[in-house]
Amino acid sequence: MTRRPFASYYGPWALVAGGSEGLGAAFADEIARRGVNLILVARRPEQLERTAARLRAERAVEVITVAADLTDRAALDQVSAAAGGVEVGLVVANAALAPAGSFLHATEAEIAGAIDLNCRAGVLLAHRFLPAMAARGRGGVIFVSSLAGMQGVPTLAAYSATKSFLIALGEALWAELRGSGVDVLTVCPGAVSTPGYQQVAARPAPGTTTPAVVAATALRSLGRGFRVVPGGLNRVSAFTLQRLAPRRAAIAIFGQASAAALRQPPPAPTETAASTGSGPAAESGAGGSGEKPAHL
Repeated sequence: MTRRPFASYYGPWALVAGGSEGLGAAFADEIARRGVNLILVARRPEQLERTAARLRAERAVEVITVAADLTDRAALDQVSAAAGGVEVGLVVANAALAPAGSFLHATEAEIAGAIDLNCRAGVLLAHRFLPAMAARGRGGVIFVSSLAGMQGVPTLAAYSATKSFLIALGEALWAELRGSGVDVLTVCPGAVSTPGYQQVAARPAPGTTTPAVVAATALRSLGRGFRVVPGGLNRVSAFTLQRLAPRRAAIAIFGQASAAALRQPPPAPTETAASTGSGPAAESGAGGSGEKPAHL
């Protein structure tokens, strides 16, 4: 198919949630490189302003910053107000909260925060900006899910469940909006070498990719299907575990691999897991000490 001119189809402004560092900053850089102005949303104002200043200087684009915590329900109104005077043609729902460790030891606040940020914020951002895109007949939404969302992952139970939600949401909206001119894509990375992942990972997981590779792959894939898995090894792993391996094997493999990568006590071994070996670990930043979640 003929490639659409990115800036005219997905611009003139793009909104990136969780855009101050790591994968969100990589999305922002790749979008700016394509000539689209940015609205960056993140919790930490200092890091947010540093990223915005760099993009203004290096990419010669306009950048609006919104220092807000999207687990707060009032934050969506802040985002809408900041975007009120511009035309948003692309939304990247990237921010995520990842409680790691035993589900029984997680606090209700950690679990609720993961649901609020990973699910509620993403779906409501899409709901606020998609109608205008559909009315214009062009635009796009990218949901950042994870290989962890393709099955339950022990030690990342709430995180993997929320990422499964994004996969289902992305598929449904892709189908609903086909023919409208609006593209919906769900990107499912494996491990990504973000600052958050490097802080908590004992070692790089097999198939670890860089934020730049994930962002570039997603943007190239926008308008070409409903889902993309960046990285050759990750694509092979996803196909094998989804199509060829029993579901219980996929659960066990991801549980063992994520626990090893994120310094967590491993789930109880099973015969299937022991005979199959190790698999891909959870997506970047999806970890913590087991006491506090990683907030991306």
